[in-house]
This record gives sequence, C-alpha cells and structure tokens, in this order.
Amino acid sequence: MTGTTRTLATLAMDIGGANTKAAWLQGSTLRTVSRPFEVWRDRAALSRVLRDVAAEVAGGRVDAVAITMTAELSDAFRTKREGVAFVLDAVEDALGDRPLRVLTAAGELVSLQAARARPWDVAAANWVATALAVAEAYPDALLIDVGSTTADVIALVAGRVAATGRNDLERLQAGELVYTGLLRTNLAAIAPQVPVRGGWCPVASEYFAISGDVHLVLGGLTEDAYDCPTPDGRPATVPIARERIARLVCSDVDQLDAGEIDAIAAYLAAEQVRQIVAAARRVARPLPPGAPVVAAGSGAMLAREAAAHLGRPIADPPAAWGATGGEVAPAVALAALLAARGPGVR
Repeated sequence: MTGTTRTLATLAMDIGGANTKAAWLQGSTLRTVSRPFEVWRDRAALSRVLRDVAAEVAGGRVDAVAITMTAELSDAFRTKREGVAFVLDAVEDALGDRPLRVLTAAGELVSLQAARARPWDVAAANWVATALAVAEAYPDALLIDVGSTTADVIALVAGRVAATGRNDLERLQAGELVYTGLLRTNLAAIAPQVPVRGGWCPVASEYFAISGDVHLVLGGLTEDAYDCPTPDGRPATVPIARERIARLVCSDVDQLDAGEIDAIAAYLAAEQVRQIVAAARRVARPLPPGAPVVAAGSGAMLAREAAAHLGRPIADPPAAWGATGGEVAPAVALAALLAARGPGVR
C-alpha cells in the first residue's frame, strides 16, 4: 500500500451546566476553547452554542467527535436521565454530520444510541478522561482538578484509576467530588462563620457573594477570568467584590474596611483548601507517600496549596495538555483518547 496515513483530527467537548469546553487535536497541534454558558438560562440555545464552539476551536477538518457532560445535573431538567437525553439531542443536532462518541464512567467511548440507553453511565463522566490521561503519565499520583464549581480528587494507583465512586452521589460520599471551586461557589456554603474583629461572626445564608469575589480580592483571579454573572449583577472589580463579601456578614464597606474584608476572603480561601485537603487525605490512602499531586483546572492554585498541606510533591500536567496547563483537561484528554482509539465503537 502506498501513500501516507492521514493523522486523525479529533474534536472533544466537555458540556457543563455553566461552561462548555472544547479541544481540537491533530497530531501535536492542539487548540482549546472555554465558553461560559449557563444552560438553565436558555437551554434551547445549547445546539447553537455547541455549533459555535466547535467552529471556533476546530477551524478545519474534524474526523470524529467525542463528548462528555455534566450539564445533566442542571435544574433545567427534572431528572439526570432527561438532561442526558437533552444534551445528546443537542450534540446530534449540532455535530451529527460526523462520527460521534460519548464517554462513560468506565472509560468507554460508545455510540449515541448506546449512550441514550445508558444515561447513568454517561452522566458526569468527564473526570474519567482526565484521570486516564494522568494515570498514563504518572502511574502513582493524586489528581486534584479544581474547576469553577467543583474539585475532582482521584487516586491513580499502579497506572489504574482507583476511584470508588462512579456517579456524583457516590463520588461525593467518597470524597472524590468536592463541591467547591474557584469561581461559582456561594460563600455561605464554604463556612458557617468567619473571623471579624478578633471574634467569629455567623454568615448570612444568602446569595450575596461567590468564590470568584474572594479570589478576585486576593489576586488569584483576574477580572477577565471572572466570566460568570456576579450575584448582584454589578461589575467584577475588586472594590465591588469587597462590597459583596461585606454583605456576607450583613455589613458593608462603611462598616468594614478593606483589610477586614480581605481577612474574611483569606479565611474563606483557606477553608476551600482545607476541604480539598480533607477529601484528598481520604482518597490518597492507597498511594505511596511520595506519589505526587497533579494539579489541574482553572483553580489549580488551590490544588497546589492542598499539595503543600499534604506534604506531596507537585507534578507537571501531562505534556500532551500543552500550554493549557490542564485548564480544560477533560476536553483535551478526551480528544487524545479518541485519537488513540479511533472513531470506532468500543
């Protein structure tokens, strides 16, 4: 047989309830896109968003597509089964002119038909792609992937994904899913009380401020990276973020100065790390003491802080993730998985 073998061009999409992330991979060429889209605000627009994101990231040939999702948990849907079906319909409408595969929690790439018949197997499986990629690079490691909303904490033992949970409920119970993130976490859910003027003040259980406000004030998040709506609809700037944080203790910037507000923010950021560390101690039990932490996600800085508390070294994300540093890890890992396995059903 003569001629050259054409390198497969793969597109992978990680379809979340608040963000849609995509990766296009051909050989060593990688392009990524992350677009905020809150599906509960306009679920009918999902097909258009997927089509637009695919066009933006691919910019050329696409031989096969793989998708994974977490959007099914959105309260736009009464059940996760309904949400999975809706997402699959939107994917087929937007990208159905080429081979389509869906990732399962067991690491399979299955057809849309199989995914429709197995909704609970494909719901919230995006962490699997990331874990498989890390296990290939680091046979013994602790993956901590902190995104805008949640953190995945996964043990990789002897090249195997050693997760005990396969769905969100099981993963929450096991400590493998922690509902805290860089951007979207309601501050009232992080801690029941915060330090104020040498004492402790209970927090108001209202949607006054989110973790993006904390990390913006502390310098870990830029205004441009604060890409979700603010709780009060006002701008994502440091002075206004401080105003939102002050309301957490039923106060304002006339009563609390910048230093006092920043102290509240620092405590809440440390509490997020503490929660991740507590989960990681549980998850890491099968690992040798020297196994590194692979920090990924837009909130990788929180994962690196957790690694320091755990006394574990930090390993670089897999080289295949390129300059993304793991910020869109599930999409990149899934594009590589599809390229390695090809578009056939497994």
